[in-house]
Amino acid sequence: MQLYFLLVRIAALFGHAKAKKLVAGQAASVAMLSGKGSGTASEQGENEMERLRGCVWFHAASVGEFEQARPLIERLKKEQPRRKIVLTFFSPSGYEMRKDYTYADKVMYLPFATKKNAKLMIDTLQPSMAVFVKYEFWKPYLKALHERHIPTYLISAIFRPSQLFFKPWGTGYRKVLTYFDRLYVQDASSEELLRRYGIENVTVAGDTRFDRCSAIAKQTKKIAEMEWFVTPKALEEPKPVIVAGSTWPPDEKLFARYIREREDVKLILVPHEVTEEHLEQIFQLFEGRYVRWSEASKHSLATSRIVVVDTMGLLSKLYKYATVAYVGGGFGVGIHNTVEAAVYGVPVLFGPNHEKFREAKGLIAAGASESIKDYRTFRDGMNRALETAEQMGAAAKAYVKSECGATEKIYSELFNKEN
Repeated sequence: MQLYFLLVRIAALFGHAKAKKLVAGQAASVAMLSGKGSGTASEQGENEMERLRGCVWFHAASVGEFEQARPLIERLKKEQPRRKIVLTFFSPSGYEMRKDYTYADKVMYLPFATKKNAKLMIDTLQPSMAVFVKYEFWKPYLKALHERHIPTYLISAIFRPSQLFFKPWGTGYRKVLTYFDRLYVQDASSEELLRRYGIENVTVAGDTRFDRCSAIAKQTKKIAEMEWFVTPKALEEPKPVIVAGSTWPPDEKLFARYIREREDVKLILVPHEVTEEHLEQIFQLFEGRYVRWSEASKHSLATSRIVVVDTMGLLSKLYKYATVAYVGGGFGVGIHNTVEAAVYGVPVLFGPNHEKFREAKGLIAAGASESIKDYRTFRDGMNRALETAEQMGAAAKAYVKSECGATEKIYSELFNKEN
């Protein structure tokens, strides 16, 4: 762990943008917690920390894990507004996107996980409870919370035999799991695995992400400009729409070829990264034959077959317009959020790297999704999905509905009792 933090610091020294933000952000958190500074600013920081004492502390690695914590945070703040909430992130992308999140009384970077930092943070905030999300196992923090008898929970967790905890040399790692008062896991296989290794403080609650995505879908309103693209004011019949979300170059190459072969479909392409460099790659792939969302007019949307969305924060709303959805990342480290597409009752396709994603396997088993591995399987799978969109979409919606309810179960156990 210390080696990792050292490597991050070295990367920051050599100008790595994300590492620089991480090092600066966690250092700012340490300074704030320790009350360092001068004059009024220092006094204000100390007063703020005093006001936050006794808070409920939520920790998420990044944006995806935050979305899993979000249903609990927002319900807690609405039903018990006097409870103070501190939200920490490890990732700069998570912090930057949610640093102004209104349901938290304080959003900050998690200081690097050392014994000294853990003591500083916990002694300063004196949280009444700590809630970690999915994969966060920072031993110094968990041990310090345990030693101080502060109730600590893990939510939306999922465990697999390949993890370090369950290796022959994993006894020391596995001890970290005993520091949680309860682990709320996504499925029965996680519970069975943990119990096999003597971890008994386990409850199968499901994944709060299903509740969050369902709430978003219910609240989503039409995007007026996108209506011109999806249903142009012309004599032609509306074409089927593919929404490709969180795409990377390998995904985009497939679509550039497919869209040339299928002139009867429209494409909304939402790249994972919207840097000018990536957008230029997309321009070359599609030979400039698209309208860019930030530059679009009603006329250009109504007369175009492809729109590239170069604005952050729209994806979960755009799936509403899909006949078929595609979720990117499956040719890299892993697919992105399939649930936020499936909740609209549409088929969902994705790349081969999905084995670690329970919801993706669940959608395939339900007959709502297909995994592709090359252009042939992409073309055939997309054609099937377009032809059977109604049946596959109904299966997707039913699957999501069957998985909802984790928030209610966890909330009722953690916050509808004295803690």
